[in-house]
Amino acid sequence: MDDTNAMREPDEPFFRALLTPHRSLGRKGFAILMGALLFGWLVTGAFFLSHGAWPVFGFFGLDVLAVYIAFRLNYRAARAREEVSVSRTALDIKKTAPSGRSEAHRFNPFWTRFSVSRHDEIGITRMMVESREQAVPIGSFLNPDDRESFAAAFSSALAKAKS
Repeated sequence: MDDTNAMREPDEPFFRALLTPHRSLGRKGFAILMGALLFGWLVTGAFFLSHGAWPVFGFFGLDVLAVYIAFRLNYRAARAREEVSVSRTALDIKKTAPSGRSEAHRFNPFWTRFSVSRHDEIGITRMMVESREQAVPIGSFLNPDDRESFAAAFSSALAKAKS
């Protein structure tokens, strides 16, 4: 045991990760996008309205509304979180759904297995923490690069907990 491990409490986590979905368009970008769509709808809709094609004005408005609703649902799904921590005596996973509902899972690291499913072209497609009594998928919302980096770091931490 080295000096850093001797000073550390057995239950103190030495690995912590907060997994969150990636969203490339922030609030400011969303406001700019919706402003551009609304401006385009008004200009194009006014043109068709002035030429007597009034139904086009309404249908363009429905398109803008559909885009707005789709983005709002996407941002709502981005509120999902997974907190993973590993100590010598426990592996804790706390999953928080977009609705705010949480579920916690606790494993003994010595009896836990981390399994990864891979596809030749895509990379990691599924990650699962398994024990005798339960199996918990983790990181399902991560992109392939984030899955790879998390899997490497988590595998190393789990191996350290077992040693």
